[in-house]
Amino acid sequence: MAAAALVVLLAQQAVAAPVTPGPRCLPGQEGFLSMRLRGSIEAEVSWREPELDCTGMSRPDGRGLRIRFAGPLDSGAELAVVFAAPELGKGVSGRGVPVNVTLLDAAGQRIYGTQGDSRCVFDEVEQRAIDDHSFPAQSYRVSARGFCVAPARAVDGEGSVLLTRFDFAGLVTFREDEGAPVPDETAGR
Repeated sequence: MAAAALVVLLAQQAVAAPVTPGPRCLPGQEGFLSMRLRGSIEAEVSWREPELDCTGMSRPDGRGLRIRFAGPLDSGAELAVVFAAPELGKGVSGRGVPVNVTLLDAAGQRIYGTQGDSRCVFDEVEQRAIDDHSFPAQSYRVSARGFCVAPARAVDGEGSVLLTRFDFAGLVTFREDEGAPVPDETAGR
């Protein structure tokens, strides 16, 4: 029951960016996600547009950002991955930035979460403003690479998935009232 409620909540909040014709992620179809998954989900993921869908926004509590990627696994089932970085403000790039990771597995109907930001890290993350009028104002290209030192555990049930490494480029759109970007600042430890 709790898992179903969490799926609905994440789906509603993570897909809040407006739907417009054109790219499903970034200008020039530059969006991608590659990652290695071990455990309850064994996969080498290498998604690129147009099979990849991505969107991002500030976290509901206003601290940091989150970015969601979705695409097909080899089985044909969809997997969604949400990276949430509470220390990463709008326009901020950095190294060693803690990140929470959630996996929504449609095939196994499971949610896996690191349940905290001490288990995964962005080795390096960069945000660049997108200067393309087909995207909403306050949109940023976010590129990052990182890894996890502990698995994401099933929220409701058994199982776990370890992201041994990940690399991505995706989209985050902030609300107009969230202030000016903070260029050339560093986040993380």
